[in-house]
Amino acid sequence: MIQFESIRLTGFKSFVDPSELVIEPGLTGVVGPNGCGKSNLVEALRWAMGETSAKQMRGADMDDVIFGGTQSRPARNIAEVLITLDNRARVAPAMFNEHDRLEVLRRIERGQGSHYKVNGREVRARDVALLFADAATGARSTAMVSQGRIGAIINAKPADRRSLLEEAAGISGLHTRRHEAEIRLKAAEANLSRLDDVLVTLEAQMQSLSKQAKQASRYRTINDQIRSVEARLLHLRWQQAIDALDAAEAGMRDIEVEVGGRTGEAAQAATRQAEAAASLPQLRQTEAEASARFQRLLVAGEQLDAEEKRVAEARAEISRRLLQIAEDRAREEARTQDAASALERLSGERQNLIQAGEGEEQAQAKAKEQLSQAAQIVNATESELSQLTERVAAQEARRAALERRKSEISERLARLKARGEELGRQIAASEAEAAQDSEVIAAEARIAAAAGALDEARGQLEGSEKLLEQTNQARSQARSRLQDEEAQMSRLKAEAEGLKALLSAGKREGTPILDAVSVAPGYEAALGAALGEDLEAPADENSPHRWSRLDPYAEPQALPVGVRPLSELVKAPPELARRLSQTGLTENGAHLAASLKPGQRLVSAEGALWRWDGFVIAAGAPSAAATRLQTRNRLAEVDGLMQSAQTALASAQSEDKSAQDAAQAAQDAARLARERVRHAEAEQQNAARAQAQLMERAQARASKLAGLKAQASQIEGDVGEAETQLDEATRQVSELPDPSAGRQEAASLRDRLGAERSALLEARAAHDRLMRESGERSRRLDSVTLDIESWKSREAEAMGHRQALDARQAEAASEEARLAALPGEIAEKRQRLLTEKQSAETVRREAADALAVAETNLREADKALKTAESELARVREERVRKEAAIEQGKQTCRTVAERIAERLECRPEQIAEVAEIAPDEKLPEPDELDRKLERLVRERDGMGPVNLRAETESEELGLQINSLKTEREDLINAIARLRQGISELNREGRERLLASFKAVDQHFRELFVRLFGGGRAHLTLTEAEDPLDSGLEIMASPPGKKMQVLSLLSGGEQALTALALLFAVFLTNPAPICVLDEVDAPLDDANVDRFCSLLSQITESSKTRFMVVTHHRMTMARMDRLFGVTMSERGISRLVSVDLRTAERLRDATL
Repeated sequence: MIQFESIRLTGFKSFVDPSELVIEPGLTGVVGPNGCGKSNLVEALRWAMGETSAKQMRGADMDDVIFGGTQSRPARNIAEVLITLDNRARVAPAMFNEHDRLEVLRRIERGQGSHYKVNGREVRARDVALLFADAATGARSTAMVSQGRIGAIINAKPADRRSLLEEAAGISGLHTRRHEAEIRLKAAEANLSRLDDVLVTLEAQMQSLSKQAKQASRYRTINDQIRSVEARLLHLRWQQAIDALDAAEAGMRDIEVEVGGRTGEAAQAATRQAEAAASLPQLRQTEAEASARFQRLLVAGEQLDAEEKRVAEARAEISRRLLQIAEDRAREEARTQDAASALERLSGERQNLIQAGEGEEQAQAKAKEQLSQAAQIVNATESELSQLTERVAAQEARRAALERRKSEISERLARLKARGEELGRQIAASEAEAAQDSEVIAAEARIAAAAGALDEARGQLEGSEKLLEQTNQARSQARSRLQDEEAQMSRLKAEAEGLKALLSAGKREGTPILDAVSVAPGYEAALGAALGEDLEAPADENSPHRWSRLDPYAEPQALPVGVRPLSELVKAPPELARRLSQTGLTENGAHLAASLKPGQRLVSAEGALWRWDGFVIAAGAPSAAATRLQTRNRLAEVDGLMQSAQTALASAQSEDKSAQDAAQAAQDAARLARERVRHAEAEQQNAARAQAQLMERAQARASKLAGLKAQASQIEGDVGEAETQLDEATRQVSELPDPSAGRQEAASLRDRLGAERSALLEARAAHDRLMRESGERSRRLDSVTLDIESWKSREAEAMGHRQALDARQAEAASEEARLAALPGEIAEKRQRLLTEKQSAETVRREAADALAVAETNLREADKALKTAESELARVREERVRKEAAIEQGKQTCRTVAERIAERLECRPEQIAEVAEIAPDEKLPEPDELDRKLERLVRERDGMGPVNLRAETESEELGLQINSLKTEREDLINAIARLRQGISELNREGRERLLASFKAVDQHFRELFVRLFGGGRAHLTLTEAEDPLDSGLEIMASPPGKKMQVLSLLSGGEQALTALALLFAVFLTNPAPICVLDEVDAPLDDANVDRFCSLLSQITESSKTRFMVVTHHRMTMARMDRLFGVTMSERGISRLVSVDLRTAERLRDATL
């Protein structure tokens, strides 16, 4: 058995740092508080064993297993889990069995998916799943008992519990292999169906290709005619293009002479225009300077007007400023007087406040001392009253408790006496009952008889299943043969219909004489070459083109020596006798053609023709007649094959019907055998259930009697104890003191406390009044001080403002005197400016007149230049048109040359030689050639799409069809092998499942009694024809309860029963590791103790290693070693370990 040694996590969920959990023999416990990451260890183990569902990992996506980061630690992009296995027993699958130690690694990268490695080598997820499945474990095996697994078993349907039996039988791997085989079988059957469809399609394409080959031959002939006509047409167009180019070059030479004359005239006009334009800049400069000087004088006058206005406005502004300064000075003087009066008033108030505060500290101290004395008196009285109240309350509470105790003891004593009397009656009734042993003996006899009947029925079932397997195999072979014959018949029918369609499509009006001709296979091409399309003519006298019957030649001309007449190889009507007698069959026609006489022909078996007049047709040329003859011969051959196929098909149908009847009979026999087995099992179970019920009743009576006596003895002791307790409680009540004196003393203290509290309130009010008045005086004194400082600041500020206003008043008076002198200066400047403006106006007018004369001369020169340039441009445009005509001619020549090169693959000078045009040949007009070319192209286009590779494609298609037929045979054989393999897997799984059911049922019965300390239970298979489809029902009867299904038990009983079933599976097919995740949570202490004892026993009797996640202290104490999961840092899990067995040994050694 493969053994688990350790599991190592890195970056998986909360285990961000590398952590290793060692799994040693015995019990390994994992403990820790809720939410610290214990279950992450279990999920890591399942994930590494191939779990593919993110939901099972408690995530929305598989990337959620990667550490997502915390406030102090960044997220990771990679997570990996490594499982170390011990394979020294060499029981791993063959691909891994060469190593003593296996390291299975699963690694996931965020957004990239996960991959697996075994000992560093990349493997598939399926390989890892099979490795663990063959070891009776896996991501979803019974050995992985998570927190909800017990509940899932309890709530599961019987059919869903069958997986437990399958795992116990070790057929999980068989299920996987059978599922893969079924998938391959479905794929193979689908491929076979698609292959048949493809073959039918390809055979139809083969028929179509024969038609396309004839069409391609006609297409090539028309193409050759088009090439000849097109060559002559291109030759004519080349000559026309050369003539047009010569004419354009002659016109170009004439226009060049005219361009030279017009260019000289334009040069003279340009000289005159340049001279006129050269004098303009100086005149324009002079006129611009005069205008600028006159404009500057106008602007200066406007500036003097603006300056005069500005001075008037400034003088008015100075007057307003002086008036404002006077008003501001008067206001500041008033502020200075206000500040002086306010300072005098505030100083008097401040002196009064200081005098009122003298002696306040002594008054406050005296009031505080009186308040303190009153508070101490009140506190002393309150403490004395509290102590007295507590003492009185304790005495009253003690008395009340003793009274309640007496009442409870009295009631209990009455109940015990009544219970004792009832138990006495029950014991007397139980002792009077006697068990009947005869019913138990009869039940044992029924069990033995039912077991014999069950063995006999199972033997019959085994024989029936073997016969069923044999008949199913025979039926599969018969069905395969029938499918082959049906496919063969379908192919032959399709080919015959296609051949008939070809023969019908080629018919014309009347019956062609070809239909009356019979030729030996292999000579169809020879006959087609000899007669050609003449075979399509009928022998009907009413037809416009027909064969007439003529008598044979009296003395026919002899064929060359060694040549066999075609009439000896062909059965034909008399109308063809003369033609066939003068046509010979030979393979040496090229040498004998010269010796042929008029009307004679030689043909070869391949379809070559040599005629007496020298006409030759090469072998392989397409012939409709030869094709029709070959088609007709093939149709006759297909008809014969269809008759043979029909006989084989009838035989296969009969064989398939016989095999089907035999399989149905075997299936009915197997079903009857299964029903007999189920009936025998039910009889055995009913007998065992009846025996168990009888024994259970006897055991229940004995247990009940012993329990009743024990209860009676216990009640006698309880009655004596209750009477003693009642006497003691009565004595203690009588010894308690009278509480009335204490209550009177407490009332007196409360009255005194009220008077002392009133005095305390008066002292506190006097003290608070003195403190309030002192605070108010202090705050007002501070306010007066601040007001004095504020008024002093205002007084100083007003003095500063007065000084500033005096300075501003002096400055404004000075500015007013300066502005009063400016109007006279402005009047003198305006008079001088007026004289300069009149002189500048005269100079500007003279310069403008001279400029106007010069511009008139320039316009006349420009007009003459434009006229000369217009004439020059006209002749130049004419030259450009001539150049364009030359270029057009050259382009036409190039286009025709390119067309010739493209269509004929030669140069224009070689076209006559390529097209075989004689020098003196008179060619038709281009229009006539165009019409002829258009008619040929239209005829070619009317043929539609033509497959020029029809013959090549036909050969390739034939090879493809042969290859597909070979593949079809291989698929049929593979399907038969897969069906046989699935049948063998089902038989082996059925046998192993039934054997495991017996073993699991036996272990379950024993474990149930051990966990419950009694009772009984068993497993049953629900109704189903095939055990592989049966469900698993759990029947249980805890001590003191009747037999019932699992769902009717209590919660704790359901959990213990489910655990018994899981451990029964382990004992039947021990797994190398068992993980129990908080399965002891619903159990009480007694059941937890039994559960831990069972774990220890299983560990000692098997090699299974247990990893137990728990919170229960008793479970922790029974572990061999403990691993603690801590979360000292939020979101980060860490492992710590303690070996309890080593610790115990150290303790014993120390003691």
